[in-house]
Amino acid sequence: MIATIEQPQQANSAGSGLIVASLEGVNKNYGSVRALRAVNFRVRAGEVVALLGPNGAGKTTAVKLLLGLMQPNAGRVQIFGADPTNPENRMRTGAMLQVGRVPETLRVREHIDLFSSYYKKPMSCAEILFTAGLEKLRDRKFGDLSGGQKQRVLFALAICGDPDLLFLDEPTVGLDVEARRMLWDEIRKMVERGKTVLLTTHYLQEADALADRVAVINQGEIIAEGTPSEIKAKTAGKRIRCITSLSLNTLRQISGVSEIKEDREAIELHVGEAEPVVRELLARDAKLSGLEITSAGLEEAFLALTQDTASGANHSN
Repeated sequence: MIATIEQPQQANSAGSGLIVASLEGVNKNYGSVRALRAVNFRVRAGEVVALLGPNGAGKTTAVKLLLGLMQPNAGRVQIFGADPTNPENRMRTGAMLQVGRVPETLRVREHIDLFSSYYKKPMSCAEILFTAGLEKLRDRKFGDLSGGQKQRVLFALAICGDPDLLFLDEPTVGLDVEARRMLWDEIRKMVERGKTVLLTTHYLQEADALADRVAVINQGEIIAEGTPSEIKAKTAGKRIRCITSLSLNTLRQISGVSEIKEDREAIELHVGEAEPVVRELLARDAKLSGLEITSAGLEEAFLALTQDTASGANHSN
């Protein structure tokens, strides 16, 4: 069965609800390999959508199709209601991708001046430098920058044209915590101005913090969609962290425990319901200490969804 994204009928509170990007029944093949399978996917104005999936799931293919960098084998791809290769549409989009090369010898401000020249109404160089946190690096050559600094330059180039729709492919790779948080703040400010962002990331905390909506893709199919809270609710469960003398074997035998991880001196249990497991732990270990109970996060939900899909595929083969 092909899973699709079903959109709510009401407009997104962050924007007009207008569909600005869509894949409709899209298939994409690389030779005999089916990268996307009858995918239906929509992005509405004024929202941040995080497209999540393991390596090879189809994320990059979906983004390249929406950017007009490749064509589907079947189905329809639209940006602002028209073909992604339409010149007017390209003027309204920006992209930060993990592919391609940037000349190493040009200085940061020279890169920004060059990219800004492609647009009719670009942001000012000063505003771009400030937004990307590059004011002190404006005269540095791209090749002399650190990995995280290069990421900030790529973000700057993506926003040169003040795009209505921004594609961010793994935007915070190589950034330290402070720079990552700064970039998150700038993304939020863009959305407050009515911009739309499609984000792919392996940092699930990033998706949880930024996204209005999350779509999970695996083996070329959309397998789940919803707000981060809705995605997390698909894997109802809790995490129990504690320090115990009980062996891993004993812990595995407790009803309701689905996963066990060692975390330094403590043990972390993933369970469906916390209360009965905690009662059992206390009954078996009177000296149990350091007890913490938290809700399962987006990471657990993501792993459960993608592993379930993989298990089903393997079982059917």
